[in-house]
Amino acid sequence: MTPKTPEVRVPKLVGLMAVDAREAAQAHGVLLAAPDRPDFPHTVVDYVVRQYPPPGVEVPRGAVVTVWFELGGGEGGWGVREPRIPNPSGGGMRRELDAPGDAYEMSNR
Repeated sequence: MTPKTPEVRVPKLVGLMAVDAREAAQAHGVLLAAPDRPDFPHTVVDYVVRQYPPPGVEVPRGAVVTVWFELGGGEGGWGVREPRIPNPSGGGMRRELDAPGDAYEMSNR
């Protein structure tokens, strides 16, 4: 717990989940704002990807630290990444269309 001094150091919030960032900010004597999240008080598992002022800067107790979150699903985010096994063949469209048993087989006439 930070002693009741007029100045406090901004904690490192990048990488923390929203709920943990709020707790860390409160423990260090600063407030949080998230301009990209109007529902910030209810945000729980999104991760902080940027903050201002940066960690370690001295600010007045009760100062506002602005945080931004990564975009999640449905908001233009990156989605789930997992390997595709087996990898797609390198033959391109013609190879895919010429596969045996294809209903729309191409001929070389």
